[in-house]
Amino acid sequence: MRIALYEPDIPQNVGAFIRLSACLGISLDIIEPCGFPVDDRRIRRAAMDYYDLARMFRHASWQAFRRDRPTGRLILLTTAGDTVFPDLAFRPDDILLLGRESAGVPAEVHDAADLRLRIPLRPGARSLNVALAASMVVSEALRQTRGFHAQADQHADTPAR
Repeated sequence: MRIALYEPDIPQNVGAFIRLSACLGISLDIIEPCGFPVDDRRIRRAAMDYYDLARMFRHASWQAFRRDRPTGRLILLTTAGDTVFPDLAFRPDDILLLGRESAGVPAEVHDAADLRLRIPLRPGARSLNVALAASMVVSEALRQTRGFHAQADQHADTPAR
């Protein structure tokens, strides 16, 4: 399971994604350019001491990401999705793609997705924060693929602190 961020523009959200990646043991792909320096101190502050625990991969562009990404379905979280969450059966190698907080993704990226997933919202609500939406979807994806159990099994011999 992976999360990919398309040209993020809010460092605090990237910090939240870094913490999510570190805590749940999922990889995080950051597709540049970003709306801020990726090594900005604000990101480290938002990620706190989780920064060095996360598995992050930076891609210079959308084309570089497409060329270098591992196999797996590319699932775009979008308000214009045709598949409704949580009806999707997730796979362990799925890549959950999230767009810019300010603008989403361009048509080229939309068209490249294998699936476009929409979280149903109450009437009048436009969208969720991208980090919140990703947390919801990752949680369900890990539940379905037993990814939470894999994390627990990896740490079963680690003494509690």
